[in-house]
Amino acid sequence: MTPLRLTAPIAPGTVRQHPAGIPMLSVATLWIPFTIIAALGQVARNAMQRSLTGPLGTWGATNIRFLFGFPFSLIFFAIVIAVTGDPVPWPAAVFWPWLLLGALSQIVATGLMLLAMNDRSFVVTTAYLKTEAIQTAIFGFIFLGDHLTLLKVVAIVIATVGVVITALRPGGEKGFAELKPTIIGLVAAGCFALSAIGFRGAIITVPGVSFVTAASCTLVFGLFVQTLVLSVYLLARAPDVLMKILGLWRPSMLAGFMGAFASQFWFLAFALTAAANVRTLALVEVLFAQAVSYYSFKQPLSARELSGIVLIVIGVALLVAV
Repeated sequence: MTPLRLTAPIAPGTVRQHPAGIPMLSVATLWIPFTIIAALGQVARNAMQRSLTGPLGTWGATNIRFLFGFPFSLIFFAIVIAVTGDPVPWPAAVFWPWLLLGALSQIVATGLMLLAMNDRSFVVTTAYLKTEAIQTAIFGFIFLGDHLTLLKVVAIVIATVGVVITALRPGGEKGFAELKPTIIGLVAAGCFALSAIGFRGAIITVPGVSFVTAASCTLVFGLFVQTLVLSVYLLARAPDVLMKILGLWRPSMLAGFMGAFASQFWFLAFALTAAANVRTLALVEVLFAQAVSYYSFKQPLSARELSGIVLIVIGVALLVAV
């Protein structure tokens, strides 16, 4: 077995193993396809989750991805253990603060995101949400010591500016003067960034197993904590919502599967590279959405949208190349 070493100040010398015969360079760059798959899964998950916001409310729809995603994470974990032959790990004490940071931040971020979807300034709020990549780079450097070259920082900024330009609509610029969408968007982006940092911090502290097992183990514990916290909250504050969730188990099951599927690949990517790299490449979901809009709904692209897309492509290409 050839070792794959992931360096982090919280766990110096942590060693990951990967299957024999896979070149080190191939493993190190797997975060690129992992991220693209995760972004596609997230687009599908968000669409399913949004359709459930009406009958379940913001926090009920938020709990869908955790409650119904947890059983699938157990299945994924069992498959990974069977394939890799790794022992079932039990994380050290340093794992848990990172996990709680990731899990709890993601609950808050998801709730704010769904709240933004129902806000009249949704488009502007979404533009602020896309500052997540920049905030992730900052938090990653502060908390994990993730090193980013100057060119990678430039790539992150270029791609983020491109997304903001693409997200804004004529007349929507006035929304920047409104305090509510600004706060919702920036706080949600910050929570998503902290979530990415927390989960990466947890993954790289799981000892003695492959990066695949470490990622899958972290996903299981993360979804368990999120399911427990949010279900207890709903039981205390809105028990009728839990009954509604169970009544909508069929669409919820599919949303839960897509949520766990996307998270599995996010975590695999986090295991291999800085969270800022992952979250910047994830901006390709904007290109996916634009392509669907253009080819499926025959909606033409404006010059502003085209210029934003060009910046996204340049930023992502630079990120992957350097």
